[in-house]
Amino acid sequence: MRTAAQTLFISRGYSATSMQAIADEAGMAVQTLYFTFRTKRALLSELLDVAVAGDDEPVPTLERPRVVAAIDNPDPVAQLHELAGIAREIYERVAPVLQVVAHAAPGDPEIHELWMTNNAQRAVAMERFITALAGKTALRDGLDVAMATDIALALQSPEMYQFFTTRRGWSPARWEKWTADALVTQLLPPR
Repeated sequence: MRTAAQTLFISRGYSATSMQAIADEAGMAVQTLYFTFRTKRALLSELLDVAVAGDDEPVPTLERPRVVAAIDNPDPVAQLHELAGIAREIYERVAPVLQVVAHAAPGDPEIHELWMTNNAQRAVAMERFITALAGKTALRDGLDVAMATDIALALQSPEMYQFFTTRRGWSPARWEKWTADALVTQLLPPR
C-alpha cells in the first residue's frame, strides 16, 4: 500500500492520485485502503512519518538511539557532523515525499497543515540539538540558541538538500560534508 501510494504521489502528484488508483496499483480493494487509512491525507501523513523515521515503530525522532547519541556526544564538532549525517539519512528517504507535500500544500488546507506540522517538528528537534550544543561550548559570537537554531534549520532545510542533490547533482555524501562544515563554521567560534 505505502509503496504504491508513494510511487503514484511522486509520479502524478497528490491531487491527481486517487485512492482508487492507489488501491489498483497495490492490487487491493479500495475499501481496504479506506479501512486502513481512512483518508488520502492520512495515507500521505503515514508515508511522511515512516520516511522520516525509517520504520513504522512508534518511537519519536528525539528518542531514537542515533539521535540521542548525537545529542549526548561531548565533542561539539562531532555532534554537528552527526547532525548532518542524520539529516542526510532522513532526506535520502523523505525528500521525494516532502516534495509531494510541499507541492500540494498551497492548494489543500489539510496538506498545508501537514507541511506546517512537519516544519514545526523539525524546528523542535533542531532546537534540542542546538541547546545541547550550547551546553557544551560557546556558540559563535553574536549567536544565541534561537538564532543558531534558525541557521541550522536553513542549512539543513529540505529545500537546500533538494537544491544541491537534485538540481545541482551533488551526491548525498557531498551534501552531508558541506552541511557539516557549514554548521561548524556558522555555529562555533573559530578554532
